[in-house]
Amino acid sequence: MQRADENMAGNRINPAFWAGKRVFLTGHTGFKGSWLSVWLDMLGAQTTGYALAPERSEDMFAHLQLERALAPNLEHRIGDIGDFDGLQAALQAAQPDIIIHMAAQPLVRRSYREPLATFATNIMGTAHLLEAARQLPGVQAILLVTTDKCYENREHTLPYKEDDHLGGYDPYSASKAGSEIVGAAYRRSFLAEQGVRVATARAGNVIGGGDWSEDRLIPDAVRAWRNGDTLMIRSPEATRPWQHVIEPLRGYLMLVEALCRAEPNVAEAWNFGPELAAVQPVRHVIDGMAGRWGAMTADMSGQTRAGGWRAENEPSALHEAQRLQLDCAKAAERLGWTPKLGLDQALDLTTEWYWRAAAGEAGAALLDLTRAQISSNS
Repeated sequence: MQRADENMAGNRINPAFWAGKRVFLTGHTGFKGSWLSVWLDMLGAQTTGYALAPERSEDMFAHLQLERALAPNLEHRIGDIGDFDGLQAALQAAQPDIIIHMAAQPLVRRSYREPLATFATNIMGTAHLLEAARQLPGVQAILLVTTDKCYENREHTLPYKEDDHLGGYDPYSASKAGSEIVGAAYRRSFLAEQGVRVATARAGNVIGGGDWSEDRLIPDAVRAWRNGDTLMIRSPEATRPWQHVIEPLRGYLMLVEALCRAEPNVAEAWNFGPELAAVQPVRHVIDGMAGRWGAMTADMSGQTRAGGWRAENEPSALHEAQRLQLDCAKAAERLGWTPKLGLDQALDLTTEWYWRAAAGEAGAALLDLTRAQISSNS
């Protein structure tokens, strides 16, 4: 059996492993799912995507026309993970080697407005996927993508390890903790004895071009600045582990490779977060992006128009975690995964992508940029 340290030399994925692999990817029309769809296409995997339609025409999947651009390596299916029969039929048709589950209701503030829908999607959607998957022959590995917010947040300065308590103040965080528990139950009760290896992946605050979700810092900033408005920020001192989307996706792919090699003690939970220097308050991140945005939008006279922001006083603001950090020593020691991009590099890549989108570049050009960013930084 090939050891992790032999195959993971250079902190990279193995392109030869992915060529021709049948991958079933839920949530492929979302932000991270779109980036992963592009990457899997570059690797030559045969991907079946199963997700809701993009919410907005500017969403990355729609704007880059990935349904067409990634064909025939991507088979695009519109479906709801709440629909067990539809999901089961799609899995039966795909007969995947690997399942990567990203479909979710991913927004904290929306979860306050729609708690039942959030629990249904994030907990029962995961159960639907695993129940359908255990009836399939040939599945080697299942990766369930959750979040760093699945931990019981104590608001302390210590980073969270994979064996820390799960919890969640808000419905989103609690639902993701529930998803972790469902995954562990299916692994122990059914899938391990069938030879299917199941792991979960917990990443920090992910940034990168193409995310247009509501109530997220970078998309909100771009929407404000391209319209000449001032960005309103709820919690400028809140601290988060910021990382470019390429970083956790590389970790997910490396983890799947280890699962398929049937290495011991891999079918469990894993953290994928940035170095300590990238654990910064919102104020630091938005100031960094504002300066970059201003430099990119310099007018003919050489003057810059930096993006502005100010703190928003919300007396009845919903509860959101103020401090969060991950301990990723296990991924470094046992998978060979460590962050490659610092926060400054992540902001450079992110700002360039959004600025070019705001300047009106076509989807084909943005797809080329996405591929180039993956190639140069993975």
